[in-house]
Amino acid sequence: MATVQMLVSFVVVLGILIIVHELGHFFMARLAGVGVERFSVGFGPVLWRYRGKETEYCVSAIPMGGYVKMMGDDENPLEGGKASAVDPAKAFNNKPLLARFLIVFAGPAMNFILAVFIAALMFMLIGRPVAPAEVGRVTEGGPAAQVGLRTGDRITAVDGKPVQYWEDLAHAVQAADGRALQVAVQGQAGLRTVALTPVQAKRKDLFGDDQTVWEIGASAYLPPAIGDTIAGDPAEQAGLKAGDVVVALEGQSILSWDELAEQIHKRAGQPTRIEVKRGTETLTVTVTPKRGKVPSPDGKEIEVGLVGIRPGGATMMVRSKPLSAAWEGLAWSADVTAKTAIGLYKIVVGQLDRSNIGGPIQIAKTAGEQARQGIVSLALFTAVISINLFLLNLLPVPMLDGGHLLFFTFEAVLGRPLSVRKREVAQQVGFALLMLLMVFAFYNDFKRIGLF
Repeated sequence: MATVQMLVSFVVVLGILIIVHELGHFFMARLAGVGVERFSVGFGPVLWRYRGKETEYCVSAIPMGGYVKMMGDDENPLEGGKASAVDPAKAFNNKPLLARFLIVFAGPAMNFILAVFIAALMFMLIGRPVAPAEVGRVTEGGPAAQVGLRTGDRITAVDGKPVQYWEDLAHAVQAADGRALQVAVQGQAGLRTVALTPVQAKRKDLFGDDQTVWEIGASAYLPPAIGDTIAGDPAEQAGLKAGDVVVALEGQSILSWDELAEQIHKRAGQPTRIEVKRGTETLTVTVTPKRGKVPSPDGKEIEVGLVGIRPGGATMMVRSKPLSAAWEGLAWSADVTAKTAIGLYKIVVGQLDRSNIGGPIQIAKTAGEQARQGIVSLALFTAVISINLFLLNLLPVPMLDGGHLLFFTFEAVLGRPLSVRKREVAQQVGFALLMLLMVFAFYNDFKRIGLF
């Protein structure tokens, strides 16, 4: 069942991305008056075809992309040979440079637009996850501990401005730049106001680079509720289930997810009694954390105990109005694009391990995992892959859209197109590079699943 779900998710995700990309080329070509001979999903031998008035619509055997074969554009070896007859008025190569540029750029652009649309739709219909402004773990000796903040305290205002979510507090802390904040706190002792002064700390970003941030020595409250168990890991083997709420570990009360994780991390290889509330029942299970590695705050990996659980019930979903959702979808997509571009650069220059490059098997595996977590996870995964395709297709490599755009740039500078022979050689080199990249991606995929 899991394999079927994985394959279906893969076909749906990849199919949507390919069709949307090629529709960008297709509609822009039609708009510019260019004739389209073939619209193909996939490369290679044709499995299915439908002949329209001018265009042949196909599904081909190799599902690694697609293409729009335009009249007068016969240089791509994956798109067949030359057409028998070409109407000069509809030939791609006879169109002005700007029109050709826009036709080629429209494919990647549609992938970015798709990502914005998906993200905006999710923010509008489902909402974005936010944590309430409730204090979770408090670091001993930190600014929060010094002013008496405790787990469970709720932040209601910062400098007189109401605070509803933890992200509001986080933004205020960074914006203060070390200035003392007047924070209104609702706790067991009632409502009080404290002067909370953030301190600087060194943290590793997504890519392991140092960054300086302001922090208060406290994190958002995450309840010790299990959202999901990892198949085959100790928690699932012991019978823990999604929805269980941990109330005690080895007889000690557990109040937050951070506290639960900290205690489990200390007990690698040791049988551990965990009490959970499941509905109206309280059950006791024994689980033995396996040894694993997690990143520490300074970016280094440390060996800890792991049982294979993910948090649940930690956030609320807040829906956005259409205009706000559109802006948030654009901001989210821009952020993912920037991070992806940095990641690609670091892989190219060797600052990130090239084993991070994945191929169809990795995409299929991840798509299946996201599908099991729900439609929102699968939709946002599709948006992320769409952004990856947007960037990859803009790389200045012949055979990719970016290679064509590079040729157009040369044409604009030189005042004439490059010779057919030079373009053919470049296309052949680009084809070879793409095949090598594909082989490397498959190698990484096979290595991940233990075939190498």
